[in-house]
Amino acid sequence: MLPIINIRKSFLYLCMAGLMVTVVSCDKDDDDTPPASNTITGKVVADANFSLLEKAVIKAGLDGTLSGTGPFTVFAPNDAAFAASGVTSASIDGMSADALKKLLLYHTLTSEVMAANVPAGPNAKVTTANSPADSIFVTKNAAGVFVNGVKVVTADVDADNGVIHIMEKVLMPPSGNIVATAQATAGGDNGLDSLVKAVVRADAAAPGLITLINSNTLTVFAPTNKAFRDLLTALSLNNINQIPILTLQAVLAYHLVTGRVFSSALANGSVTMFAGGSSTVNLTNGTNGGPTITGNGNAGAKANIIATNVMATNGVVHVIDRVLIP
Repeated sequence: MLPIINIRKSFLYLCMAGLMVTVVSCDKDDDDTPPASNTITGKVVADANFSLLEKAVIKAGLDGTLSGTGPFTVFAPNDAAFAASGVTSASIDGMSADALKKLLLYHTLTSEVMAANVPAGPNAKVTTANSPADSIFVTKNAAGVFVNGVKVVTADVDADNGVIHIMEKVLMPPSGNIVATAQATAGGDNGLDSLVKAVVRADAAAPGLITLINSNTLTVFAPTNKAFRDLLTALSLNNINQIPILTLQAVLAYHLVTGRVFSSALANGSVTMFAGGSSTVNLTNGTNGGPTITGNGNAGAKANIIATNVMATNGVVHVIDRVLIP
């Protein structure tokens, strides 16, 4: 009887061992999860710092596209970049899928461009993935890589179907030419209504200013509504119509610079103005250590540059809090 008992015990042990192996094997299979996708969409979904970009990509219907073969380059704003640009989750909710798609494709190239291969520029024109085509302007210098003057904070995040460059802010496409851009920035102390009014008045007196502004590639240092109010107070005037027309024309021309001069290209020192003369830029002596520009006739009273790199189809606008005097 003893051999039979031993055989039965051995058989029982083998069965239990087999069952344990099966259970362990099943548990192991159940714990396995598919590896995260290494596509651009996969990278965005996997990174908690891209929660707003993920939301925008999905709403725009681009998650499949950015999981595709590519290759793509995406200048990707993270959550901090969205916040710095004033874009919230509610902002994304309020945008249509088509508007989000246009915005996101403005950040996308249909080729893989590593940071080392970004054109030095300055302001090399690059076509985006949008249709109809539009353009961004890239610069590479000792300070890093910049797109429309906005800094790339982390370059060369590799993906299977391209590369991601993480941006400091969201890239905002132009809404129109320089005058249309000013018209769209209306209301409140920081609006540009007064500047538009001044340009229209100057153009009515001597037609050609609006055409000049819209037919050239220019940088505009655009004074706010409050800046014009402060000027009128200093001149003891009540409204822009009381400013002598020749003075108004000279002052407006003094706010223009030839070409696209993004904030990334501003440097301490003198800047030559479109109509002649110069002004002085300082990158660190403004409010909270920000940049300023000072006119020759401002008696040293500097204008803070309070918003930079507002894109227009024929240039760029920087908003300032004081009118520059030649």
